[in-house]
Amino acid sequence: MDPQTVQLVDAAATHQFGQDLAQAWLLAGPERPILLLQGDLGAGKTSLVQGIASGLGISEAITSPTFALAQHYQGNRSALVHLDLYRLESPIAADDLFCQEEEEARSLKALMAVEWPERLSFAPEGAWQIQLRLRDPQAPEAGRLATLLR
Repeated sequence: MDPQTVQLVDAAATHQFGQDLAQAWLLAGPERPILLLQGDLGAGKTSLVQGIASGLGISEAITSPTFALAQHYQGNRSALVHLDLYRLESPIAADDLFCQEEEEARSLKALMAVEWPERLSFAPEGAWQIQLRLRDPQAPEAGRLATLLR
């Protein structure tokens, strides 16, 4: 499928895009995809996950799981497994954590959002890939671009 690019002018637009992704994910049927979130530090991956969580009916504060590696949340529409592979330099360690959390997400019927999926040694089949980038790296307030490939 061809990629779709969306301009995200501010944090509120990033949040709304996350809510829209959650809605699309909920409607995706029984074999719901994993979301792979790519982008440099500060590109808005965690902000996007906050919007996704809102779309799933999660009221708990969503923070980056950089140090915990994984966070689990329960909402009134679905659960969320939020994974951050940034600190895992070994593809074997990233693969092991991913597989463990994927099994948990599937048992919970949860949306699984993975930050830094490029740390994996493989590309999960059927995943939606979301690439976030600053429109102008010298001016973060200029907004972001999100490219979605399903």
